[in-house]
Amino acid sequence: MARGKLRIYLGAAPGVGKTYAMLSEAHRRIERGTDCVVAFVEHHHRPRTEVMLHGLEQVPRKELDYRGGVFTEMDVDAVLRRAPAVVLVDELAHTNVPGSRNAKRWQDVEELLSAGIDVISTVNIQHLESLGDVVESITGVRQRETVPDEVVRRADQIELVDMSPQALRRRMAHGNIYQPDKVDAALSNYFRPGNLTALRELALLWVADRVDAYLTEYRSEHRVSAIWGSRERIVVGLTGGPEGRTLIRRAVRLAEKGAGGEVLAVYISRSDGLTSASPKELAVQRTLMEDLGGTFHQVVGDDIPAALLDFSRGVNATQIVLGVSRRRSWQYVFGPGVGATVARESGPDLDVHLITHDEAGKGRGLPVARGARLGRARVLWGWLVGVLGPVLLTWLLTSAAPDVGLANDMLLFLSLTVAAALVGGLFPALASAVVGSLLLNWFFTPPVHTFTIADPTNIVAIVIFVGVALSVASVVDLATRRTHQAARLRAESEILSFLAGNILRGETTLEALLERVRETFGMESAAMLERTDDTTPWTCAGSVGPRPAEIPEDADVDVPVGDHMALSLRGRVLPAADRRVLAAFAAQAAVVLDRQRLRSEADRAKELAEGNRIRTALLAAVSHDLRTPLAGIKAAVSSLRSDDVEWSEEDRAELLAAIEEGADRLDHLVDNLLDMSRLQTGTVTPIIRETDLDEVVPMALGGVPEDSVELDIPETLPMVYVDRGLLERAVANVVENAVKYSPPGEKVLVSASALADRVEVRVVDRGPGVPDETKNRIFEPFQRYGDSPRGVGVGLGLAVARGFVEAIDGTLRAEDTPGGGLTMVLAVPTSPERERERERSKEPDLPTAASS
Repeated sequence: MARGKLRIYLGAAPGVGKTYAMLSEAHRRIERGTDCVVAFVEHHHRPRTEVMLHGLEQVPRKELDYRGGVFTEMDVDAVLRRAPAVVLVDELAHTNVPGSRNAKRWQDVEELLSAGIDVISTVNIQHLESLGDVVESITGVRQRETVPDEVVRRADQIELVDMSPQALRRRMAHGNIYQPDKVDAALSNYFRPGNLTALRELALLWVADRVDAYLTEYRSEHRVSAIWGSRERIVVGLTGGPEGRTLIRRAVRLAEKGAGGEVLAVYISRSDGLTSASPKELAVQRTLMEDLGGTFHQVVGDDIPAALLDFSRGVNATQIVLGVSRRRSWQYVFGPGVGATVARESGPDLDVHLITHDEAGKGRGLPVARGARLGRARVLWGWLVGVLGPVLLTWLLTSAAPDVGLANDMLLFLSLTVAAALVGGLFPALASAVVGSLLLNWFFTPPVHTFTIADPTNIVAIVIFVGVALSVASVVDLATRRTHQAARLRAESEILSFLAGNILRGETTLEALLERVRETFGMESAAMLERTDDTTPWTCAGSVGPRPAEIPEDADVDVPVGDHMALSLRGRVLPAADRRVLAAFAAQAAVVLDRQRLRSEADRAKELAEGNRIRTALLAAVSHDLRTPLAGIKAAVSSLRSDDVEWSEEDRAELLAAIEEGADRLDHLVDNLLDMSRLQTGTVTPIIRETDLDEVVPMALGGVPEDSVELDIPETLPMVYVDRGLLERAVANVVENAVKYSPPGEKVLVSASALADRVEVRVVDRGPGVPDETKNRIFEPFQRYGDSPRGVGVGLGLAVARGFVEAIDGTLRAEDTPGGGLTMVLAVPTSPERERERERSKEPDLPTAASS
């Protein structure tokens, strides 16, 4: 059976008209004869949306009993039995009532799609899981009902329902979204112009990225190589030189001139071993690029202009930013340079910008990390200078300057030998000395045109010439090799120094280190393999790149680390000179892997130590604090059961009161122990709903004397968004702690006030207070401060209170009371405004609005 198709209406905020657009699409499809039904749609009592439901078949909802109430959810089984062609499911991110078929509505939608039914749904941008932190920073409220981004990205169609913030606020003011009594609160909270503008931009950018992904997929499937300038995408070509920072900043400024511009920095490394750029400078430029919002890429290519153009066309770039060449004027005789070549071959659809900088025309200098060998091109040029150079010089001297003199002729030939040594090394220089001596003997030493020498002094001159030429060639070649060796060692030291620094600071993970190896040596993939002994199979501890080697024998480069670990690379065979640095990388990778495992073991040991500490404290509490009320209960019961004492009614009542007091104390201690156990095991599951603080705080004071607390809770406070039971227990523990430490006759003040998107409950006592260095420690389990008597608690009250408060997205902190004492400040989030009551649980969590 073919999978159904999913269409999603995406909105930036509630009220933009997603549900209305979905219902309009349903009417259009019904008019075309499509079998379309409504599985679940919430109109939120909005008249215009409610009217759109007329004429549409609605599948009856399923009723569920939960906590004494009746709730309705989408009946997935009924929809599957009805088997329509298209079904409408509103609010994709909704959390179903416990006891439903699935926990989330998007899971219900997946079932319908798997059954071959097309689904039309709605979702707001703030409910995408990856945007939770961004939305929280904008609105100040964490969205609890979310849908994975991948679910929305897999949709066959995504349509953005857009509306300007001003138009949405007008719609709100006209009463088209909420009832009149809720309009002012909504406009001053969630529907502020800044919030709506930021959410709208977030939605537009997310949809633009999705469209770009569609475009990339289409171009790949249809093999489109031409650039489609659908958006500005700027590629910065980096050489690893200091001018790269200037180029990156200029490219970012270019991108900012066009909406939605994107910047990609790319460094082309050659495939002949270590790169010719400073790793330290490249790392700085990578960090700068990422800080400015772009991405950094490194690709391998011997033909730098071709590789840069291929990369630019592959990412559908519209502009390339390059720096003016650092080569000196005379160096252009070897070619036009990268910038000119890229500009010539870029074509009409790719603009090339050449940016001036301070390093322009100052020369590139010696390569920092070239190999000790001179390379094929230089050796070839050396042979041409050493062999053809003397021939051309002979022709010039015989035709243009025949009377220069033998001494000057020898100096000219000697200069060619030195040039051959500088360019091509020792052997081209030797060839130049031999060819030059033969040509000097034949053309310039009397008798000419013979290899005989008439004057003995000329024989000495020829011999000296050959000796000097060979000596100079050897020295020059040796100096050249030493220079390149020093440059290579400098590059290696920079790599190793940078690597060691990151390792020692603990900044590098195994995957990041392997990626560094892959980029440095221009390899396709890198993997760290290990096994326990010589007979067990290899396992991969970490890898980067496509098709990593599974065993060392499959790799192009294999560097063993100890007896049972190996660094395996795929891509090409490296020369022996590069393996020294690679061995250092392999050793560091082993260190990183060991460090990660030691850190994991340390974390586990810390958890075990914490658990052991809590168990030890629990045993101490059980051995003393729990036994104290039990002892009192047992003594009172034994007294009542005594046959040899006749108790009066007053004494009997006193003993019964002591039993009740001990049982209450024991119940309180056990409750705290059980609550702490739930917090430690992570089994506290809050049920968040709108709650009036006036209903919670008075209920939390049942465990303290009536005249010990003074309440100041204004009726005008906004509703809070909490689990009522957890908040009540937290307030009760804090108040009981304050009463316990308050002086006799002093009341504890419990007040509340609204602050931004939070409500603060302040519990003020006039007790001894707590020093600043102890304020955080009093919230740890099994901690009692000062001279609190044994037997009145196990030191869990504040720890449980903070745990419960944090479970409902609140905070609990201690402050000094002016004039002496301690103030506990409990802050909880305010409730979002809703069109209907929270008990129906049909809306996603929003700060002051419902989705549409």
